[in-house]
Amino acid sequence: MDIDIKELLQLADEKVLDKTGQNLDSLQKSILEGVLHHQNYREIFENNNGQYTYNYVKEEGAKLWKLLSDVFEKEGIKQSNVRSILDNIYNLDHSSLIINNEKNNKNSVIICRENQQYRDKKERRSPSSNSQNQSPKINQKDLPVLNYNYGRKTEINTLKTWLENQTKLITIYGLSGIGKTALILKLIPEIQENFDYIFYRRLDGIPKLIKLKDDLKLVFDQTQTKPLSELIDYLKNNRCLVILDDVHNIFKTGDLAGQYLSEFKDYSRFFQDMATLSHQSCLILISWEKPQQINQLEAENFNVKTLHLSGLGEDAKEILKEKGLKDEDQYLQLINLYQGNPSWLNIIALTIKDYYNSQFSRFLEEDELCLEGIETMLENHLERLSELEKKVIYWLAFQDQPLDIQQKPSDLVTKQTKFVQVIQSLTRRCLVEKILQENELKFQLNSVFKAYLINLLQK
Repeated sequence: MDIDIKELLQLADEKVLDKTGQNLDSLQKSILEGVLHHQNYREIFENNNGQYTYNYVKEEGAKLWKLLSDVFEKEGIKQSNVRSILDNIYNLDHSSLIINNEKNNKNSVIICRENQQYRDKKERRSPSSNSQNQSPKINQKDLPVLNYNYGRKTEINTLKTWLENQTKLITIYGLSGIGKTALILKLIPEIQENFDYIFYRRLDGIPKLIKLKDDLKLVFDQTQTKPLSELIDYLKNNRCLVILDDVHNIFKTGDLAGQYLSEFKDYSRFFQDMATLSHQSCLILISWEKPQQINQLEAENFNVKTLHLSGLGEDAKEILKEKGLKDEDQYLQLINLYQGNPSWLNIIALTIKDYYNSQFSRFLEEDELCLEGIETMLENHLERLSELEKKVIYWLAFQDQPLDIQQKPSDLVTKQTKFVQVIQSLTRRCLVEKILQENELKFQLNSVFKAYLINLLQK
């Protein structure tokens, strides 16, 4: 066992003994040791050779975090943050200072927490300390602006649960404009105290992996006394959240979804390492399309999760209210037409306001779905498709009913397996949707994208 973990276990055990008069029991020690080794409850359960049930291990884990919260007089100690809290308590004379080493790079932000115990000690020693030292230093200069702050409670709670359960790799994918980055902006304030570092990086400049790793390592090297050779070593020793946005930019266009460009194939190995190696950090990928390798990783690994982000639903009514649109009783009809996509709704709401005197009833009299202002967003998705995908979606655009997977276009695809691959790819791109109809799984083209394709063909 790593000497640092031995010392952290001893620290916890001694504090519990001082406070309660009893040492940690064998299961409590096993749970704490497992979590310090970055194991989840399933792995801890398996390590105990069936001596306890899985649910009992989880229940005792919850009781342990409550006990440690009381002993250390710190609210909210839990599986996801116990390592960093014990580290901070053990290292009272060390601090992690925030360094933003990319002040001129608008695609990157680094958030670090200063050691709370060090701040407390420093404030006692120097009452005149600068007020900036009295709260966590957070630099959000380069993060995008959150344009709306409603909805997504279910998604936020899902992500928080995954992070609390030590999920190592999370993929958030959905159509452009659906609110993936906004979701992350809403998530960060709710989970930032559980992490030592939060890195946000957009891949629209498509940096080579080695450069990305060097940039992150530089921050660690400047904030810690002992430089390490590999990024994964820092992610083992610190509780970090790494967020990579616009990940679809490292995938090929003109090929099936989620295929890496040749010069970025090493990202595939990096994602796999983050999912399978032992560490206490998490990588979140944000993309228009789901990477192909994620399906296999998700099937084999408890530590990999995927969130397909759909529209805002009824919460999108707030967009229409903010735009001052009338006929509130018809809001939901417009939301359903445009699938709750906040970007689409913002654009269409302005059209209704400017050309229909803010009246839905007049706008909804039109026979065709208005796509003015959102064609460019849809075109960007179309341009990424392979030639076979394009042929299939144009065929799907003229199908009146959802189709069974075996109803392939015989003149376009000769092999059933190839057709299935194309449908899978279009589903990972969020252009084809699965629906359950009369207990049968069927497929249909996204309705807005369908209207866009028909308009193209009629021009």
